[in-house]
Amino acid sequence: MSTADRATTAAEVDHNDTPENRAGLKKVVAASMAGTVVEWYEFFLFATASTLVFGPLFFVDTGNPLDGIIKAFLIYAVGFIARPLGGIVFGHFGDKFGRKHLLQVAIILVGAATFLMGCLPTFHQVGYWAPTLLVILRFAQGFAVGGEWGGAVLLVAEHSPNKERGFWASWPQAAVPLGNLLATVVLLVLSRMLSDEQFLAWGWRVGFWLSVVIVVIGYYIRTHVSDAAIFKETQEEVIEPRVPRTAWPRCSAVTRAAYSAPWACVSRRTSSTTSWSRSRSRTCPRS
Repeated sequence: MSTADRATTAAEVDHNDTPENRAGLKKVVAASMAGTVVEWYEFFLFATASTLVFGPLFFVDTGNPLDGIIKAFLIYAVGFIARPLGGIVFGHFGDKFGRKHLLQVAIILVGAATFLMGCLPTFHQVGYWAPTLLVILRFAQGFAVGGEWGGAVLLVAEHSPNKERGFWASWPQAAVPLGNLLATVVLLVLSRMLSDEQFLAWGWRVGFWLSVVIVVIGYYIRTHVSDAAIFKETQEEVIEPRVPRTAWPRCSAVTRAAYSAPWACVSRRTSSTTSWSRSRSRTCPRS
């Protein structure tokens, strides 16, 4: 069998389509959804609170309640600005250290930001520090959700069989409306159980403090999953041993220059030069 045929056959083998992997796949999906529900609950909790309490409590009273609501929604938009930044940062370090560890960091970060929102003083207590702190915590919320969203989908996709990857990777998306629904229900129940004065004084904060309980549950569930085998294999392939520069004199200057050329990184990934590149990497690595 030729090298090309062996490569094609290896590519067709789906290492995720095994009884052992399928047994743990549903657990991975459940863990990803649990964490995603938590983070989107906290993300959308801010939206609901923006229409109910943030306007009169965190901004100057202009006599028009719509002014406070509009300002609250402007801060709500900060979370969407922070989301792509979180996706970039968490994606970068997730490739290095694993999806699981970064997802655990994300869920703790968004939980801490949400809990602290429930502890914030109002505008009448600290003035403009109130909306300033709200902006900072909202940015942290969006930053963490940006990292959570991509990481949760990737974690499921990397555990899924090739033929069913789209189906299983779509499940974390279902957690988004569930988180939104949960946030709405929590504040609805609190607003119905308490008087308007009680709800504005402290009742709304309970919804934010409840995030601690939900975060602990989501974090615990995620401790029972691990990164996919395909991710670990790819990570090992990317990591190459580096040889000290003191070993370089064994290579000629021409060889070192050729190895360091831009086209070398492309040729090293082709099947025709795999064995050549591996032999060179032992003695002549790039700096």
